[in-house]
Amino acid sequence: MECSEKLIWNKFNKKEFMQVSIVLPDEEIRQAVFAHWDHVAKPIDGLGKFESIIAKLGAISGTDQIDLSQKAVIIMCADNGIVEEGVSQSGQEVTAIVAGKMAERKSSVGKMSQVNGVDTIPVDIGMNQAKKLAGVLDRRIRCGTRNFLKEPAMTEEEAIRAIAVGIELVRECKNAGYNILATGEMGIGNTTTSSAVTASLLGLDARDVTGRGAGLDDHKLEHKIDVIDRALKKYGLRKGPEEKELAMGVADQKRREQSFRALKTVGGLDIAGLVGVCIGGAIYHVPVVLDGVISLAAALASEYLMPGTKEYLIASHKGKEPATEIILNELGLDAVIDGDLALGEGTGAVMMFALLDLALSVYRDRTTFLDMKIEQYERYQKR
Repeated sequence: MECSEKLIWNKFNKKEFMQVSIVLPDEEIRQAVFAHWDHVAKPIDGLGKFESIIAKLGAISGTDQIDLSQKAVIIMCADNGIVEEGVSQSGQEVTAIVAGKMAERKSSVGKMSQVNGVDTIPVDIGMNQAKKLAGVLDRRIRCGTRNFLKEPAMTEEEAIRAIAVGIELVRECKNAGYNILATGEMGIGNTTTSSAVTASLLGLDARDVTGRGAGLDDHKLEHKIDVIDRALKKYGLRKGPEEKELAMGVADQKRREQSFRALKTVGGLDIAGLVGVCIGGAIYHVPVVLDGVISLAAALASEYLMPGTKEYLIASHKGKEPATEIILNELGLDAVIDGDLALGEGTGAVMMFALLDLALSVYRDRTTFLDMKIEQYERYQKR
């Protein structure tokens, strides 16, 4: 039985997509949350970065009465044709195996989510296998991407449809009552696709952004870097220093076109779906917590495609892949977990949910200096 594909989930075309614009979060609410933090009985900025993150959550949701009680992690599962080039230790069959375990909540992210009260939503957006998996949402665009060393990974229509899947899922989640979402993924070979997309968008050499993935040795890492370099050259996606500066100064529309071309040429269906989740968060004002390097590559592409999207994104952790810190710096996002995580699936983002709940418990407790009968600390530095 061959893998089946369906021509569905196309909510808009490229022209309509490029006309979408992002409304920024509510700055007045952000300042109201900061003002409340200063009245909570603790040292000024005592919870550090978490005070800013909670303020960002308030600005996104449009209220200082922040509610994170309903959480979900959207896990995009897809296969990548570039695996044919030997860039991974595992074969594509592993993607479906792990996706099935995710549906049973027996994978790492499932176990962590149960402890943390988080719903898991595994999505088949492009796995290369015939059978539908119980508990995995069927949003398959095609049966894995093409080998981008031979031809573009996706057509324009496929990439747009994959983005539409992510946007639509955010809408559905918001209507179902979820207050906050996280990004997860599963797909053998997706550290190759994320490195290729990142190198293209930032005008960097593949070596600057490519890591060992699930544990390549030195020889296979060099091969992986070479495959990405050859693809960037093949499609004219490699930029020198002068071209990089030029790209950073061009009009938004041209930059958006360049970003979309990189995504569809050397990206993956999971990355494109996560681009949609990031953009959907910005459209529907739902905060999105990012996981590792694949999520971050999607976040970078989403910001370049839809400027302002990053204002709706929360970074969770600094992973092992070299592209992680580079992307975080480019987006101006600050990850608070520094634990050398490299598991994927959305595990780092689910960890972040737990930390946000702890910080929010202090914010919502409303114990003030007056309640404690002590003098309030004064702020001497502007935020």
